[in-house]
Amino acid sequence: MIDHIVLNVRDLKSSRRFYAGALAPLGYTVVKEGGGLIGFGSGSAADLWIGRRDPESREAHVAFRCATRTMVDAFHAAALAAGGRDNGAPGVRPAYHADYYAAFLFDPDGNNVEAVCHEPVTGTRK
Repeated sequence: MIDHIVLNVRDLKSSRRFYAGALAPLGYTVVKEGGGLIGFGSGSAADLWIGRRDPESREAHVAFRCATRTMVDAFHAAALAAGGRDNGAPGVRPAYHADYYAAFLFDPDGNNVEAVCHEPVTGTRK
């Protein structure tokens, strides 16, 4: 079980803007700030922290589980709008498993940020 993740970033203001925008569709907000760190979470506890520290994190992979494919789509659109660089549009990744629906983006420091839904297709949804 993961308690939290910390990413060292080059530009705290730019990274805050990216993560606040990208994670909003997943219900994440800034829940704590202090000591040069910003904590994001979907409740009162932060499970993703960013901070301006050397060396910055590079090429880390962080994946956020989503309850629906629509949330994955919304994450991708919001992350692009927040300045992320596309690293894989929303879609099924059958190499992982038949119901692995994910989207990937690079954050301002080049970390690979993913939103993934493992639920099978229902109705007429993708």
